[in-house]
Amino acid sequence: MNLITNVLVRVGILKKDLDYHFARASMVIIFFFFGYQKWFQYEAQGLIPYISHGPLIFWMYPVFGIRGATWFLGVSEWLFGALLFCGFWNKKAGILGALGSCFSFISTFTIIPFFPNGWEASAGGFPAMTEHVGFLMKDLVLLAVSFYLLQEDVKRVSLAAKESESLGLDKALLQDDHSRFGTWG
Repeated sequence: MNLITNVLVRVGILKKDLDYHFARASMVIIFFFFGYQKWFQYEAQGLIPYISHGPLIFWMYPVFGIRGATWFLGVSEWLFGALLFCGFWNKKAGILGALGSCFSFISTFTIIPFFPNGWEASAGGFPAMTEHVGFLMKDLVLLAVSFYLLQEDVKRVSLAAKESESLGLDKALLQDDHSRFGTWG
């Protein structure tokens, strides 16, 4: 085990922020592909059972129609992916992308209890999932990654604000303030 650990350390697995950047890049790629497929009829038809049973997204069909709801999701996914991508440089944009991502995966994960025949009766029902529930289970992991990115970006923005505030106070102390010393005739 020590050999494996030493090899992993040498290849850079402990490099600062590697996990953070890897998680962000993974989410950007996922949102690109998820958003892309929303522009096609096969995906619009495939999402019907999911959207129609989603407690947070069922309203999209009456408002946008089948294709419109799918396009709405595609645009949202590309927007969240773009904000997460911008988060490599701008942590405030990353916060917005991670918030959207969290909402997206909460919306899809909450479909599970409402999905008809989501648990395989021939295997005794719960916890034996059908493929539909299994497909949605990935959203729990994606929600966890989204939350991790949100937490990290909020931490980095708040630390930067504190550092900036601290520098501002230090700068004020270093400036020559003539009123403190009076005037020299």
